[in-house]
Amino acid sequence: MTIFSTAGLFIALSLLIALLLAVITIMPWLRAARTSGTSVDNQLLDINVAVFRERLAELQTDKDSGTIDDAHYQNQKLELERQLLDAQREVTPMVTPGIKSRLILMVWVPVLAALAYLMVGDRTPVFELWTAEDKVGKVADDLLTGKIDQPPVWAIENGQQLISAMQTNVYRHADDPNRWMRLSELFLSLEATDSALEALSRAYRLSPDNEEIATTYAQISFFANKGQLDATSRRVLQDVLAKNPRHEGAQMLMAMGEARSNNFEEAQGWIKRLRSSIAAKPGDHTKALASLDELSANVSAQQQQASEGVEVSIRISASLLPLVKADDVLFVAIRDVNGGPPFAAKRLPISVIKQGEATISLSDLDAMMPERTLQSARADKVQLAVIARISHSGTAAAESGDLSGNPVVISADQNQANVEINQQIP
Repeated sequence: MTIFSTAGLFIALSLLIALLLAVITIMPWLRAARTSGTSVDNQLLDINVAVFRERLAELQTDKDSGTIDDAHYQNQKLELERQLLDAQREVTPMVTPGIKSRLILMVWVPVLAALAYLMVGDRTPVFELWTAEDKVGKVADDLLTGKIDQPPVWAIENGQQLISAMQTNVYRHADDPNRWMRLSELFLSLEATDSALEALSRAYRLSPDNEEIATTYAQISFFANKGQLDATSRRVLQDVLAKNPRHEGAQMLMAMGEARSNNFEEAQGWIKRLRSSIAAKPGDHTKALASLDELSANVSAQQQQASEGVEVSIRISASLLPLVKADDVLFVAIRDVNGGPPFAAKRLPISVIKQGEATISLSDLDAMMPERTLQSARADKVQLAVIARISHSGTAAAESGDLSGNPVVISADQNQANVEINQQIP
């Protein structure tokens, strides 16, 4: 804890600067008071003398060149001398204000400056941040630098203060990837996944060669995307594996991500590599190998389910392509033609559509409810319809402005459908 609080130091420095400005403002008055009572402001007289000399030189030039005669020259010279003498008679003494006026100015400059600062906006958050830094700033720095693992009890009495101090500390040391990494752990403990991902992305950009940061970033991104490997997390994992091909964590994430993306052969390939890597290590790894065998069996079962699903080819009409935005969401579903919850549905980023086309697989893996599956609908001879919609808001319910196509009715044994998105919902 410092002797002076941040707020107190700020107020003291502000008053000092305001007083300094007040002194600077009245400095001409102070200088005038030290001079004699007959002080004169001779600036105007100096200007008049300079103008007189310039005009006299012009007259002399005109006379020498024959532009004016001697009589005209003498008259003009006499007039200039008369004007100069009149200017010399004018005395403009400096009026020095009294001590009362000076004190009023010295008081009002700081007062008006303080009022302006306080009235421009609400300064409460600033003072609260300063209070937090004074109270738990050292604790925040120790947490972010790894000097301590847990804050003392008194430091978490007001959790918001500690969070604010940690965020301020990280931004003050924005080039330290480890601080960003530990800040992400704080956000994860608060279930603020988006903020944790942002902190991890900054840590990764600062230290892309750090395997721990890279795999943590890919892992959190993987689970935040509901088991999907997006382009960024896939690239991060590929970079890790390029430098360390036997990295088990990265291999497991690749296997799970490929299985979730219905790339079952690739997923089995990663499981096989991981199994070989673990089996080659000394020691008993029976449980780990059994878990991998179970994962491989699950992937095979998923592959079988996917093969019994419906492959939906989606095409967007060329006239609607300019209406597609980068943050749009694609919804694809198979439902009863009479309505009700879908038997299978997917919510995908618009990036899956390449050059206006995409192929999506829907199966029992995409069932919304365990008892309401595509296979059960087929067994009951339910007439099915495939629908596709591009949502601007990302909500499941259709809204005005969304892009959609007409439902495509399929038979119970049909495993392929073509849907064209060719209209905008009014």
